[in-house]
Amino acid sequence: MRMTYIRNGKTLKLDPELCNGCGRCIEVCPHEVFVMTGAKAQIADRAACMECGACANNCEPGAIKVRAGVGCATAVISGMIRGTGPGCGCGGAGCCG
Repeated sequence: MRMTYIRNGKTLKLDPELCNGCGRCIEVCPHEVFVMTGAKAQIADRAACMECGACANNCEPGAIKVRAGVGCATAVISGMIRGTGPGCGCGGAGCCG
């Protein structure tokens, strides 16, 4: 079963001009969000991104940006504690659903 975390991965950004093709994002991403196309990384499955920040933390040229902590992990844990569906409480339209 394919998990969907945050529809359209609101904070995940990839600048292909800065990507040096090292593939580190593919190595560290737990949900196969990235693929290599030619000599550059590309976002293949934005909906699988849980915005954990592993890709950005390991991207030496700084081609990947993501606001870690706003993603699904936070939303799911908060929902479990409250006994509700996922939600980070940020008030953004559709960010955690």
